[in-house]
Amino acid sequence: MKISRKITITGYVIMTSFMFFVISSCHRGNKGYTLETTTVKKGSIINTITATGTIEADTTVLIGTQVSGVISKIFVDFNSVVKKGQLLAVLDTTPLQTQVRQAQASLEQAKGEVEYQKATYERYQALLDKKLIAQADYDQVKYNYSTALANLKTSKAGYDKAIVNLNYATITSPIKGVILNRAVDQGQTVAASFSTPNLFTIANDLTQMHVEADVDEADIGQVRQGQPVDFTVDAYPTEVFKGDIRQVRLQPTVTSNVVTYTVIVNAPNPEKKLMPGMTANITVLVQKIDSVLVVPGRAMRFTPDAAFMAEYMKANFPNRGRGTAGQQGQRPQGGQGAYGGQGGQGGQGMQPSEGAGMFGSAGATSMKRPVVVWVKSGDSIHRTRVTVGAVDATNTEITSGLKEGDQVILSMTPMNKSNTSTTNSPNTTTSPFMPQRPGRRR
Repeated sequence: MKISRKITITGYVIMTSFMFFVISSCHRGNKGYTLETTTVKKGSIINTITATGTIEADTTVLIGTQVSGVISKIFVDFNSVVKKGQLLAVLDTTPLQTQVRQAQASLEQAKGEVEYQKATYERYQALLDKKLIAQADYDQVKYNYSTALANLKTSKAGYDKAIVNLNYATITSPIKGVILNRAVDQGQTVAASFSTPNLFTIANDLTQMHVEADVDEADIGQVRQGQPVDFTVDAYPTEVFKGDIRQVRLQPTVTSNVVTYTVIVNAPNPEKKLMPGMTANITVLVQKIDSVLVVPGRAMRFTPDAAFMAEYMKANFPNRGRGTAGQQGQRPQGGQGAYGGQGGQGGQGMQPSEGAGMFGSAGATSMKRPVVVWVKSGDSIHRTRVTVGAVDATNTEITSGLKEGDQVILSMTPMNKSNTSTTNSPNTTTSPFMPQRPGRRR
């Protein structure tokens, strides 16, 4: 009877221990985490700025007329290719020729007046030498002669002006190029009384054009002459055109309190696909660094949840808060730092005030300051202090603290009962601080 009772008690103890072990194992399994990691590798840091502009010909000349008249004949049309000095149009020259003849007649009359006054002056000068005339009569003759000489110059200037106006009736091209616009028709009257009317618009060689882009004042400090530029136009949405910065103009443009600066971009156009007036969307490459260690910016902003941090601190620093080496709250000497990183003297971990989320937004600058990332090594993870350099929209340059091939954590998701079977995934880990049971698969 006693033996049977002992067997019953022993079985009860064994059953209770087994149930406790199962419950403990399940409870501990629920503390696992699914990790999203990325491999540290070499890549490029690329920063660009964008702007919108208009394609223009390098040289555009407005051809007008300085005299009024009727367009007698036009020799070119839209898109006509012209040479320098080529005849474009002619005004009716009838009134201008009349003005030339009138000016010529006035000139001849002035010449006759000069000859008469000169003879009179010389005669009166001889009489004055013999004291046969009064001084006043001599002075009057001398004045008349000087006036005649002045009138001769005026008449000659009027004649020259009439000749010039007659030449203005012939409109020629000042450059080699293409007619972009013809603003007049044959038989139309143009008036040049107050302003010069525009007859034609000529652009020089269209195989070399430029883009006039408006860059915001927040980005203009990164733009430099010679930087490469890619741009697209709506006419060819799938084609990317190449160019470079030719000039950054200092004159600002203010529109609705928004300050922009004009940037001139060279736009080679050998196939003549680009046309003046097209809208161009430019992308300026302001920074490019190749063959550097990069990680996604998410790694800089990752912070584990509170439960994980509590377990992490308890497993790695059981004496934290109770004092070490006889001093209350003193951090351990050597070993792993209290806030991550492999420790040196006094630990190299991040101070509590330096959170992983302190890293700012991407920009085209070298930060060169320490931040903290979480690194996965086998079945454990730890915090590591790194120094970052240049950043772009997605990646961050690592200048020290990591090596190529390291696994950096991007996110952490606590496992629940429905996904406990995924603990064998390469990016899945249970508590990285608890010892593994013998024979358990990793």
